[in-house]
Amino acid sequence: MKKVPFTELKSRMERFREIMDAYNPDWEMAVIFNKVNLYYFTGTMPEGMLLIPRGDEAVLWVRRSFERAVEESFFPLIKPMKSFRDAAQNFLNIPDTIYLETEFVPLAFYKRFQKHFTFENVKPLDRQITKLRSIKSPYEIDIMEKSGIIHKKVLEDCVLEIFEEGMSEAEFATKLYSIMVEEGHHGVARFSMLDTEILVGHICFGESSIYPTYFNGPGGNYGMSPGVPLLGSRERRLKKGDLVFVDAACGVDGYHTDKTMTYMFGESLPDEVIAEHKSCVDIQNKIASMLKPGAIPADIYRDVMDGISPEFKQNFMGFGERSVKFLGHGIGLHVDEMPVIAEGFEEPLKEGMVLALEPKKGIENVGMVGIENTFKVTNEGGVCITGDNPGVIPVF
Repeated sequence: MKKVPFTELKSRMERFREIMDAYNPDWEMAVIFNKVNLYYFTGTMPEGMLLIPRGDEAVLWVRRSFERAVEESFFPLIKPMKSFRDAAQNFLNIPDTIYLETEFVPLAFYKRFQKHFTFENVKPLDRQITKLRSIKSPYEIDIMEKSGIIHKKVLEDCVLEIFEEGMSEAEFATKLYSIMVEEGHHGVARFSMLDTEILVGHICFGESSIYPTYFNGPGGNYGMSPGVPLLGSRERRLKKGDLVFVDAACGVDGYHTDKTMTYMFGESLPDEVIAEHKSCVDIQNKIASMLKPGAIPADIYRDVMDGISPEFKQNFMGFGERSVKFLGHGIGLHVDEMPVIAEGFEEPLKEGMVLALEPKKGIENVGMVGIENTFKVTNEGGVCITGDNPGVIPVF
């Protein structure tokens, strides 16, 4: 069992308190319910809550499973509870205002908690946690680099063995998933976006990759059905001349990398399609060169977009009216983290941040060209941890 080191947990809690003191100098108590955030602070993902009093030691209260939490976590203070009542009885005075994850906590759950913790007001701490998590420690980056090695091997090499004319997107996706897990992928792709489910990613043949989707990304996807618009279609089958678009997350020990690779099956794509793809790769490389501490994400976005011709902007970062307004995003325990390379993100990049860059362009009757890789922010610019293959790999 690989445990998150105590020194790592201690550093995260200290940094959280520093951020809370800076942003909310009057805070008295914070509570964390989201399982991914619980893992970040405690090294375990129980059903429970982490109570952080300002002037006292933080306590992880666990409903299920206390035994597992104790077994797999170095967090110093873990206590069992049957209900919120058990935890509330340990506090003589509940502050009037409690900080919690307003982006995650449902109203009914909130009311059950408030029944026993009788506070009057709630304030969000989502921004404080995302700010904290946006800067990865050497321990976290080491794990993400391991994921990047798997990602590179699978999407640049292993995947070439599973192409078979006539196979469906769903068949391709299940074979890809099996290989990823065999190579060390942790098996899930976690997103912070509300009600967002992804198993592997967008696995698409041809025009499927520009089909409308509810997912907030440039690529499309037929999916399994209207009830499960994920994975890949059972009906869309691979044929000679198809552009194959694979946008898949990989992960190790909870931490993700993001990567998109494209392939030409059976025969080469038209020269103009390959040229459009190459332009996306050039844009990725330009953005990567700007990923230095102190750079402003919004400035990077404007600089890159201003350098793109009006003709190329048509169907850039999407297809038709479905283009997204970003060029990249932070990544870690969730695939979608801060910062974002987009308008409105004015806080400077810092060393330790990790971002996925994904310039892509839809082409009618062909599909989505472009690329995505995961980069570390360094003084020399972005360093890719997921491989350097430019894509449109021939599979003849």
